[in-house]
Amino acid sequence: MKKILIIEDDTSIAELQKDYLEVAGFGVSVYANGLEGLRAFRENEVDLLILDVMLPGMDGLEILRSLKEDKAIPVLLVSAKKEEIDKIKGLSLGADDYITKPFSPGELVARVKAHLENYERLKHRFSSSTKKTNSLTIRGLKIDIDSRRVFVLNQEVNLAQKEFGLLLYLAQNPNRVFGREELFERVWGLDALGDSATVTVHIARIREKIESDPSNPQYVETVWGAGYRFRV
Repeated sequence: MKKILIIEDDTSIAELQKDYLEVAGFGVSVYANGLEGLRAFRENEVDLLILDVMLPGMDGLEILRSLKEDKAIPVLLVSAKKEEIDKIKGLSLGADDYITKPFSPGELVARVKAHLENYERLKHRFSSSTKKTNSLTIRGLKIDIDSRRVFVLNQEVNLAQKEFGLLLYLAQNPNRVFGREELFERVWGLDALGDSATVTVHIARIREKIESDPSNPQYVETVWGAGYRFRV
């Protein structure tokens, strides 16, 4: 049974989420306080985190920042805020999806299932890649597939789960141009859900971490009007 952790201070919303997810076959734990939820996340096996933005004790964005050193699992951010900047901020901090309240419980379950299924596909793909090679090294950039770690000139940089998945997918398909929608479908596995603009946010975050000059990228290039490619 996959285990879902919900950190949500609105009891009615949390119970609705819990009921629908349990009917779908998931084990669900709920915490209303950010600090308590973060502690539970670190002390228990969790397969996916559903995280509200506005929380007592520690808000959702602070929790996202603190998760950078923790296990890489899908994180769905939930918020009543509809402004684009809030979505970009959440995705930039490592969230895999952003759901705006009010939302359909059925849509939430569908997104949870899609993220978990895609996460399993990615893990299988990465483990299959290690049969031939467990790392990629390109011009000072090393991607260690086994440990899911990235190094630039021997200095480790921390990538969120989807940032790592996106970089690895591009690096494993060098010099090929991918459109945003195709990358979103291949890496997120959600061709019917979400927003492909998420790819743009993650590309920007990757460049900030691996490029010496993000405005003049040497690894992940923009092909105007077409998409992105990893240049070798």
